[in-house]
Amino acid sequence: MNGTTTTNGYTTNGVHPAHADINDANDAAPPQDRLIVGVDFGTTYSGVAAAYSATPDDIDIIKTWPGGNGITSDKVPTEIAYFDAAPPTEPSPVSPLEGPSDGSTAAKTIRWGFQFKPEESRLRCIKLFLDRNQKLPHFVSPLDTAAQLRKCDKTVMDAVSDYLTKIYEHTMETLNRRYGESFVSTTKIEFVLTVPAVWSDAAKNATLQAAERAGMGSRHELKLISEPEAAAVYTLKNIQPSGLKIGDNFVVCDAGGGTVDLIAYKVTQLNPLRVEESAVGTGGLCGSAFLNYRFEDHVRERIGAERYDNMRERKPKTWQMGLRYFEEFVKRNFNEEEHSEVNVPFPGLPDDEEAGLDSGFLIMSAQQVKDIFEPVIRQVLELVDGQVQAIKSKDGVVSGIVLVGGFGQSNYLYTRLKQHFNSVPPPPYTEQPTHAVAAAAQHSVEVLQPMHAWTAVVRGAVLRGIEGSVVDKRRSRWHYGTSYATVFDEKKHPVEDRYWSPLWERWMVSDRMQWHIAKGTPISADQPISFHYTRNFRPGQSLIVEDDLIGCETETAPDAFGKALVKVCTLTTDLNSVPRSLFTRLTTTKGIEFDNLDFELHMKIESANLVFELRVDGVKYGSVQADFH
Repeated sequence: MNGTTTTNGYTTNGVHPAHADINDANDAAPPQDRLIVGVDFGTTYSGVAAAYSATPDDIDIIKTWPGGNGITSDKVPTEIAYFDAAPPTEPSPVSPLEGPSDGSTAAKTIRWGFQFKPEESRLRCIKLFLDRNQKLPHFVSPLDTAAQLRKCDKTVMDAVSDYLTKIYEHTMETLNRRYGESFVSTTKIEFVLTVPAVWSDAAKNATLQAAERAGMGSRHELKLISEPEAAAVYTLKNIQPSGLKIGDNFVVCDAGGGTVDLIAYKVTQLNPLRVEESAVGTGGLCGSAFLNYRFEDHVRERIGAERYDNMRERKPKTWQMGLRYFEEFVKRNFNEEEHSEVNVPFPGLPDDEEAGLDSGFLIMSAQQVKDIFEPVIRQVLELVDGQVQAIKSKDGVVSGIVLVGGFGQSNYLYTRLKQHFNSVPPPPYTEQPTHAVAAAAQHSVEVLQPMHAWTAVVRGAVLRGIEGSVVDKRRSRWHYGTSYATVFDEKKHPVEDRYWSPLWERWMVSDRMQWHIAKGTPISADQPISFHYTRNFRPGQSLIVEDDLIGCETETAPDAFGKALVKVCTLTTDLNSVPRSLFTRLTTTKGIEFDNLDFELHMKIESANLVFELRVDGVKYGSVQADFH
């Protein structure tokens, strides 16, 4: 929908006040006898876990996957391709990266996850295309992705939905085997899907729609949770009871294949555990997949481009064995104190002393491995340090850094974080030592690498579905507001912006911004933000109105609508449900009658999405449809 700036929402003094309306939380008690399924839809790998609500400690991780040849894995590659597809009769009218398809294409054979030979092309990192606000890594080509999608007349949304459909079908088949078909058919199943905390609201909404198309929300109740929040839920509950104190701040670093997602939490209550966000979440493209591409560059440089290309083309198994060793051993276990050199297997390559090839192994020194790691590690350190400094700037004390995700298993990343945050400088010299100086010298930030780091996110998603949210307050990642019209003031507004309003019979200006939520503001789940409107309707005019929710990512939000602002979503509100007695009849000096209505739109910021509702005089009259841009 093409939401435009509203110019007929006025207040008598030209200002839209924003205030929070406190509502008592009256959520019903969670139903019993449920199967909770957590789905960690990742950039490079995805995982699924499930638990029965009566036995919440028994979390099952799906480890067997189609095409896995009997090898178990906690996760499955986020990869999909279409085969044996009939070519479309005419080209798609929209870009495959943008709009939805019409669904009229011929049936296609889908392969996903482990069902590929090394040399076969497939769609990778498809998740990243859901959020156009995020930069793509250098190894993901929008042109190649668009070409693959166009070849089979699919869109990004189609590909994501098809991949999640395969995840859903395999999950249901696994649950039937684990619990029995009769039990599964008679038990309520709820899905909890994870999304990056730093994603735009539109991207989170697109993920939700894809999951609904995949079947996770049609017959089952579907929830969203941010990935680092899910990891925090699992990790902090496993630290209890002895390791947590009220006031502790923990930075959760979810380091995956493509992205690193961070968020900080402060413990506010121990039993039951409750936390609140203590810093605005951040993230970046510095996941472990970048190490793979740096490793490729290293091998190409060592053995020469011609021999490297020949190996990739004619001996793909040789390359796959070397890459697998780098992924499964070097990335996870490298430690410069223990490994003075690393021998990476490349069977079939002839000896070459100058290149470092000996008996089918490429010999890498510890320094060469460190050179591969260094730029990526440095980016992660900067992100974590940013969260730590944000907490310290508010006089908070960081008690721990929690490493989760696939890259979070890395021994070298763990070691470097410990060195960075525990390298306490010697205390200043004093003739008479004091307890304060001694305490300051001893304080350091503990780095935690919990068991099941790779599956911490999906385990936390299951716990969220069973126990509900443990987060009392979240921090707004953007400024959120609405545009409005107000009375022209020559001291404030440019003359060229004014226009004459026949209803208010005065000069007005539009596109002024009212910011209801500032970036970084703590938002309580049971304290929705209220957007106040005064709307005018002539006789017979439609009571279905539209307004744009506008976002701003910069630190300081402007006073007027401009290029730096983003239309987050168009809010469509049907006022026909509001009793006519609540409308006020007004008449202009020229005898023109119109109805006026004061109403509010309430917005709640949940873990991974925004929820809206309509209220008049404090009474709820229905929900509000949000169409995300």
